[in-house]
Amino acid sequence: MSLLVTQAMVLHAFDYLETSRVLRLLTRESGLQSVLAKGARRTRGRVGTGVDLFAEGEAQLYVKPTRDLQTLASFDVSRSRTALALDMRRFAAASAIAELVLRIAGDEPNSALFDGVSSSLDDIALATDDAIVARALAGAWRVVAAAGFAPALDDCANCHTPVPSDDAVSFSHPAGGALCAGCGRRAATARKLPADARGLLRGWLAGADAVHIEVPVEVQPMDSASARAHQRLLREFLREHLSEDRPLRAFAAWETGFGSSAEPVQ
Repeated sequence: MSLLVTQAMVLHAFDYLETSRVLRLLTRESGLQSVLAKGARRTRGRVGTGVDLFAEGEAQLYVKPTRDLQTLASFDVSRSRTALALDMRRFAAASAIAELVLRIAGDEPNSALFDGVSSSLDDIALATDDAIVARALAGAWRVVAAAGFAPALDDCANCHTPVPSDDAVSFSHPAGGALCAGCGRRAATARKLPADARGLLRGWLAGADAVHIEVPVEVQPMDSASARAHQRLLREFLREHLSEDRPLRAFAAWETGFGSSAEPVQ
């Protein structure tokens, strides 16, 4: 058994016995790890009640390769992100990000994924009320990019021909992104993606700051119709490309109940 010291954040937690909790951590050095936090429900101890959902800090894990459940020795919280628990819209958006990471991440290190999730949770916590959906969408697409299956936007996903950036395009989930005019006409199923929506998606995938995007999400928040369309586009893309055919329950709650002030998506 070896001691692993790593930056980590809590993506899932549930109570175990009378005083402990089982946590699902995203770590910088060792990807996803399931850990037993003994005594975590006590107010005192090296692992205390401050280690809650979306908390981030330095964790010390006793790791044994043959075990699926490791032991958490300590967790020094540097970011508690309590704002995510105080607003249902923020909590739902952050939960959708966490669920996506739990579905696609493995136990290999991925610093781009760790940094992307960390900054996305911070963005959701600090966003103005009318920018929560845009920040969550940006975070989800950053997770997709870090996982290595980002959609093609500037070259045709089918024939790899460059696609003018100011054109509306057909977007094919099975093909993996934008299609040129010729491939778009032949596609069995495709969704029309306007040029401004493609620009936003391009900026989100790049992890760009709002000032680098053609339509800054903080300065000009998305209206409810645009938010619904982008949530639907992301949902359909994930359904096509995730290996496991299990529903994304947190994503569904975010999209239909708490994602925005819009009416639930049918």
